[in-house]
Amino acid sequence: MSLTAASMATKPQVNKIPNGIETTVNGNEISLQFYTPSTIRVVKHPAGVSAEEKSLAVTATPQDVATTVRTTGNSAEIKSDRLRARLDLRDGSISFFDNKGKTIVKEDRGPVFTPIQDAGKPSTMAKQSFRLDKEEAIYGLGNLENGKLSQRNVSRLLQPGNVEDGIPMIVSVKGYGIYWDNYSPTHFIDNENGTSFESQVGKSVDYYLMSGDNADGVIAEMRHLTGQVPMFPLWTYGFWQSRERYKSQQEITEVVKRHRELGVPLDGIIQDWQYWGNNYLWNAMEFLNPEFNNPQKMMDAIHSDNAHIIISIWSSFGPQTIPYRELDAKGLLFNFTTWPESGIAEQWPPRKDYPSGVRAYNPYNTEARDIYWKNLRRLYDLGMDGWWMDSTEPDFFNGTEEDMNAPTGMGSFRKVRGAYPLMTVGGVYDHQRATSDKQRVFILTRSGFAGQQRYGCNVWTGDTQSTWDMLRKSVPAMLNFTMTGNPNTNSDI
Repeated sequence: MSLTAASMATKPQVNKIPNGIETTVNGNEISLQFYTPSTIRVVKHPAGVSAEEKSLAVTATPQDVATTVRTTGNSAEIKSDRLRARLDLRDGSISFFDNKGKTIVKEDRGPVFTPIQDAGKPSTMAKQSFRLDKEEAIYGLGNLENGKLSQRNVSRLLQPGNVEDGIPMIVSVKGYGIYWDNYSPTHFIDNENGTSFESQVGKSVDYYLMSGDNADGVIAEMRHLTGQVPMFPLWTYGFWQSRERYKSQQEITEVVKRHRELGVPLDGIIQDWQYWGNNYLWNAMEFLNPEFNNPQKMMDAIHSDNAHIIISIWSSFGPQTIPYRELDAKGLLFNFTTWPESGIAEQWPPRKDYPSGVRAYNPYNTEARDIYWKNLRRLYDLGMDGWWMDSTEPDFFNGTEEDMNAPTGMGSFRKVRGAYPLMTVGGVYDHQRATSDKQRVFILTRSGFAGQQRYGCNVWTGDTQSTWDMLRKSVPAMLNFTMTGNPNTNSDI
């Protein structure tokens, strides 16, 4: 036998790790580790490549799970009392079974890593394919306005957007789910050739297989992994009043008072944009518009009428604002084109020869989130009851190579694109909870990602069109969004 043939005949060595196993197959290091008896994490990456990074969505650590490991023939199997996984030692593919040996789902071959340059540095795209049953329905993938309930035969680039939020998680009618733990734009494809996730940046394939018997069980596992859902204030479940915006504090207080006079129940009212003044003062996080000349008096009047108020805040700032100057001095603003494009608020279409200079901030940076909250305290200290966090994708118009290469402190913007809403919403939630535990946090926001349910947020479907067709599409979109772990969502009407 030649040396080459002998090498091929040598089986990979399978090593035990806490709650799992690891080995190397076809040049890829592979580990399988139980997080709970019903959830197993799979990580694959080219041998010798350091791929371990702290997850932004997953907060759980592995429980102490009783497991059994057996290696026979060309496979290694690890099982708990709820779930078993069988690794093929020839191609690195994995098959999953329930505790009775019934097939849950199988990978369709090993991982695929495609070399790329990410912001001038060598990296890879990461892909893993699965083989689903022919008639198997799957749900999830976030809020996709495609009118479909089952997401079979779908091809979609999953990333945050104004109207759609793609989240790389599916839940099968067979009672299992897959969460693909990657934050770069991820192409999900399901067709006659298989089902796959492929991320634009990924040193590893990193996903969680969750077995829950049914959808509730899978979602419970997902929330264990990524965070539980805190309770909203009771008043948020009542009637809300909102319009494009109230143009003065007199107008908004009179609307509340009129509801009381007419005996029409009202729990919350929303102050939308331009309370800060012109677009050069975009999102100043204070009342600079002269029509709001005594915001404390406005707040007191609304509260004295037994109503609550939330206010519009954004992920971007105008060049004449205090937070812009603070963030810019520390290099914590992105340079890509965002909303609004013109500094003139009164004209449409925008006069782009008068650029607004508005720039989105970098929430991946701890200091940037601190600065954001420090400025938001001006509104919080007035007694604001919650937040309308708009443009948490954020608005991102061009998406050039240079824009996607922008450094974030956690790699390129491309690498962590999907986690932008998670990080900016989480920054507000964490700071408010650290400031006071006397008030439940409520955040109404335009974009969501896996794990964001732990941040007291309701995600709405964005600036949808007012058509019957869009209303019809919003129903399955919101149902699929809830399948990714966050039960709190609504649609514009």
